Amino acid sequence: MSEQQTAYVSNPVTAHVFRTTPRYVQAPGLIDRSADYLAPLKVKRCAVLCTPRSQKGEGARLLAALDKAGIDARVTTFGGECSFREIEARTAELREQGPLDALIALGGGKTLDAGKCIAERLEVPVVIMPTLASNDAPCSALSVIYTAEGATETYEVFAQNPALVMVDTEIVAQAPVRFLVAGMGDAMSTWYEARACQTNPAGISPYGDRPTLAGVALSETCANILYAHGVDALEAVKAGQLNAAVEHVVEANTLLSGAGFECTGVAGAHALAQALTLLPEVDHNYLHGEMVAIGTLTQLMLEKDQVEARRCGRLFAQVGLPVSFAQLDMSLADETAVNTLIEATLAFPFIGNMAVEVTPDSLRQAFAEVERQGEQLLGELGDAAYRSLHGK
Repeated sequence: MSEQQTAYVSNPVTAHVFRTTPRYVQAPGLIDRSADYLAPLKVKRCAVLCTPRSQKGEGARLLAALDKAGIDARVTTFGGECSFREIEARTAELREQGPLDALIALGGGKTLDAGKCIAERLEVPVVIMPTLASNDAPCSALSVIYTAEGATETYEVFAQNPALVMVDTEIVAQAPVRFLVAGMGDAMSTWYEARACQTNPAGISPYGDRPTLAGVALSETCANILYAHGVDALEAVKAGQLNAAVEHVVEANTLLSGAGFECTGVAGAHALAQALTLLPEVDHNYLHGEMVAIGTLTQLMLEKDQVEARRCGRLFAQVGLPVSFAQLDMSLADETAVNTLIEATLAFPFIGNMAVEVTPDSLRQAFAEVERQGEQLLGELGDAAYRSLHGK
């Protein structure tokens, strides 16, 4: 076990633990029936955390549904960054408004992560309602905390997963398609990181437990769904359709990926993704799942799994995920940027989950191999899908 991992684990690694949200509901038009699924929680008075934009759209629909069910709901406005400053400000605001039965977080990944932190401080259950399928944050019992400027700062881990996760696929399908595709990038890493954590005898989950077979199976199923339905889901959403492929991919991006990483662990893919947030030109212009996509390809190159690297890269190129650092506006000739990535990747708490040794030299070689493969794939398949998503 690496020194970084040891710092995260207070007890010897002995347990295989499966954990995820106790209830997950997914359906089109779900937001208008949301009160039906809140009934088991006996919610009479709650807070709704969402952005100003959301308050004019899906937030208004949620509040109408809650009002119709006789649930008193108070809105607190999310400022856009899941930082300690934002979390403490919203917590103080809600404390002044009196006791709550639950907090509902409605929005994208940072809104959901902030909602978990606020609910923990208020000691109430959190209900998660993602409006995007862009990452695997909804079901997990942890939140990524960022600085006020948006760089990754730390993590918070909670004793319980969200009490309820509700995904309205109609809303998710109407969001810009780039978010669904980014969710595929985040979700695809789940299988390859689970595989690494299971192979490595010292591999651990974010909570310090050994991977479960159930978690590994869910992670592999997640990848299989993306390979089988990813392209069809993209085409459906672009055509304004909500079909079985979209439903499958939303579930993979949200439930399977979330349960998968919690019950197995993260490794090289997320190590590089978090490192990329330290490059402002990347962090300010690209989504988490897009950075994880490059991280996954890099991990596969570190593992010298050329077959899976090419298979994965082909799908990424077909759906518009980046397959080269150049597509993230980063040049490998920029030694300062490369050194930043190497240092931060090696400092990632769970880089020790990799089943192969990761060194500065092996990272440099993996970066170069990703770039070479990316150029080959774009030469074969073109970059029309990527350009379409990024308006280039």
